[in-house]
Amino acid sequence: MLFTIDWLAGFLPSFKGQLDEEIIINEVVTDSRIKVNKSLFIPLIGENFDGHEYVHQAVENGAVAILWTKEKKLPQSLPSDLLIFFVDDTLLALQQISSEYRKEVNPVVIGITGSNGKTTTKDLVASVMKTTYKTHATKGNLNNHIGVPLTILSMKRDTEVLILEMGMSDFGEIDRLSKIAVPDYVVITNIGESHIEYLGSRKGISEAKMEILNGLKKEGLAIIDGDEALLKQLHSKKNVRTCGYDSHNTNVIEKCVVGHSQTNFQLSDGNSYSIPLLGKHHAKNASFAILLAKEMKIPTANIKDGLNSLEQTSMRFQLVQGINGVSVINDTYNASPTSMIASIEVMKQMEGYQERILVLGDVLELGAYSEELHRSIAHEIIHPITVVYTFGEEAKFISDEISRMSSAIKVEHFTSKEELVGDLSSYLNPGTIILVKASRGLKFETIVNQLTKK
Repeated sequence: MLFTIDWLAGFLPSFKGQLDEEIIINEVVTDSRIKVNKSLFIPLIGENFDGHEYVHQAVENGAVAILWTKEKKLPQSLPSDLLIFFVDDTLLALQQISSEYRKEVNPVVIGITGSNGKTTTKDLVASVMKTTYKTHATKGNLNNHIGVPLTILSMKRDTEVLILEMGMSDFGEIDRLSKIAVPDYVVITNIGESHIEYLGSRKGISEAKMEILNGLKKEGLAIIDGDEALLKQLHSKKNVRTCGYDSHNTNVIEKCVVGHSQTNFQLSDGNSYSIPLLGKHHAKNASFAILLAKEMKIPTANIKDGLNSLEQTSMRFQLVQGINGVSVINDTYNASPTSMIASIEVMKQMEGYQERILVLGDVLELGAYSEELHRSIAHEIIHPITVVYTFGEEAKFISDEISRMSSAIKVEHFTSKEELVGDLSSYLNPGTIILVKASRGLKFETIVNQLTKK
């Protein structure tokens, strides 16, 4: 059980139907197709859909109560025993219900944002917290104005730690999410170029990300990327801790070594750690989780166990074996210029391969900055990278810039994924590693599937 109808009526006073404190809600849904025994259906309105049109389907699939926008005409054909709560705006009501439920359960709340690394950091934090506490965390990419409330409303009543990933595309969005969540701890992983089309500059992006502090409890703690110059203004605040490679950080990362299947590093706390992720940037993500865990009094042994038992969100720098023993890094979940450069840096650090191949696609939502930022990626592509294949209108700037700069790297742009995969066939052997990365919209997982025959 999540809550009772009686509890819901305590702050949604306009309703139709007979209140019964014994009627329980097991799940809150916005998709009428989901079958649930005793759900609350919230009909959201989007650009191309109106959930109110699917209320009958929701009832057929187990809804015992619904929200309804006051200005809309109520169908006469609804069951007489259905409880209907009338609201001005169903989205705002969803957010209000989630806020009230968060207060009701009252877990320790950890909010995580950043241009890159927030999902991996969320996975790392969740893995460590689970060693000691009953933990609930964002699943998939449910990190926006709808996803965060739904994540809150999917936690069990005995949850001790709630981990919320918070994404955004414009100013004000994270402010709203933070005030719904009221976090005890927040993490800002870094500042990249994601959504620069809407926010105007990296400084604008940093301001939007720092909105997560607006809902932070007065006695709460912020943990940030201490190497990021755009967050430097936060360093002097009492409730801020920093992680990074620079010596001034609270948690300093030392002796970081990237292997074939893991990254090993040492922190200034004197302990050595290992994570099943590749890249120095992931050591920083792990340092956020470690610092949080220490604040939560989790023993070092549990922290290490949690890091090593990581269950990572799929398609984020996953090393998989492909055809003829070729190594393929599936990093197709999403991309920004910063994350693409970070992935390329890891490729350059990995030893034991004769061919290091990059298959790169468009980074979307860069607006007027797109050509400049795509060309900047090319400047990081040097030896020991041997081959670069690009696909997409914007990614052509990467291959064009490499061709202009160097003749040592084989580079080719494709307009067909099939032709691209076909040209890779001669490289499919144990001596080759291939990175596949692009923004989610390009669906580069189809290339990975071809290389691994899934």
